[in-house]
Amino acid sequence: MTGEEVKSKHLKYNLQSWSKQGGLNPLAIEKADGIYMWDYDGNRYTDMSSQLVNLNVGFGNKAISDAIKEQVDKYCFVAPSYATESRSKLAEMIIDLMPDNMGKVFFTNGGADANENAIKIARMYTGRNKVFSRYRSYHGSSFGAGNLTGEPRRYPLEPGIPGFVKFFDPYVYREKIPFASEEAAAEYYVDKLREQIIYEGADRVAAIEMETITGSNGIIIPPKGYLQGVRKVCDEFGIMMICDEVMAGWGRTGKMFAFENFDVKPDIVTFAKGVTCGYVQLGGVVVSKKIAEYFDDHLLSCGLTYSGHPLACAAGVACVNYYKEANILENVNAVGKVLGEKLEEMKEKHACIGDVRYIGLFSCVELVYDKESKKPLVEYGKDPEGKMGKIIGKLKEKGFMTYSHENMVFICPPLIITQEQLLEELEKFDKVMDFVDKEMI
Repeated sequence: MTGEEVKSKHLKYNLQSWSKQGGLNPLAIEKADGIYMWDYDGNRYTDMSSQLVNLNVGFGNKAISDAIKEQVDKYCFVAPSYATESRSKLAEMIIDLMPDNMGKVFFTNGGADANENAIKIARMYTGRNKVFSRYRSYHGSSFGAGNLTGEPRRYPLEPGIPGFVKFFDPYVYREKIPFASEEAAAEYYVDKLREQIIYEGADRVAAIEMETITGSNGIIIPPKGYLQGVRKVCDEFGIMMICDEVMAGWGRTGKMFAFENFDVKPDIVTFAKGVTCGYVQLGGVVVSKKIAEYFDDHLLSCGLTYSGHPLACAAGVACVNYYKEANILENVNAVGKVLGEKLEEMKEKHACIGDVRYIGLFSCVELVYDKESKKPLVEYGKDPEGKMGKIIGKLKEKGFMTYSHENMVFICPPLIITQEQLLEELEKFDKVMDFVDKEMI
């Protein structure tokens, strides 16, 4: 098929996610390797968002593809009630990477159903029904995960399920209170959360679920002491602390899991994306030893046909091994340092850049009309002139592929990117910011 034929059939027969279907113009990809993709005309594009912040090891990883092929030759599928080598190995590897309080893994198909099962497990374990999550969050778009989600993608699911309670992130950049320090900000936000829990009935709250670092809603990095404060509140009231590591986990922040940056031990961790980097779909829920022991004598009322799919787990084993063998964390920290420095330079240079937030290779640029007022380039939920689409289009013209959300552009390249590759792409980004300075503010 030609590229035009591929695109034509895509538009004719597929419903494309998060899009009005009229006027779509998808890029047809013929081949991909490393951090690059090529269309059918031979044009090269650089994947600067790791697709959906999941393709951490890039395209064409031979170790993972070989592991999948090897498993295909053994068998592709058996039901979750049978023990399989790939599932057993991967579960052990994951527990070995976790803090010493963690006990077992329940495998899922992806991030949304990982979060669905996490809150289900927390409710069964505690006997409570309420679950707290944040407004600036995305945990998936299925019914349970969509009710956890706080941003507008939850609206089609409303009226929602009873028992889901929202609270606000520590979004210090947009907070009007002039905090003296990160610690002061953390104390303020934790105190407000604790007060809200009391008013909701602390003995009715099963869990607080948070993206350890808020992902698609702005790479909001918690201030110093915040997660430790949430941990203390959870301990005070017997609430399960759930860290959603679907996007921030698997080396993205320079640690294998983002919560390691903040010296906390969750009760439950959800993961997906980077466990196989999309080579086969896989997610999961890691629970503490105490929770695991509870289900020795109580029914675990969770089940999925493809839980711990042998092909997916084989890909996961190879992927986790590759993180170690290729020294991915070292690369993330070294190249991430350069990314942070360059983003700070661009923030000083460009009138349109209000804030930059980054940790490892997890970053975003927040665009504003002016830095003093912090007025966003695109108001919340409104972009009648299609400004962000134009910016993403300008980047695409230069071969820089990423996505935006609200007034933010994300730079989250594959974790295998080199310093030279990064600098080449940031030069393109810099030029597009020149365009925004001149034409949009």
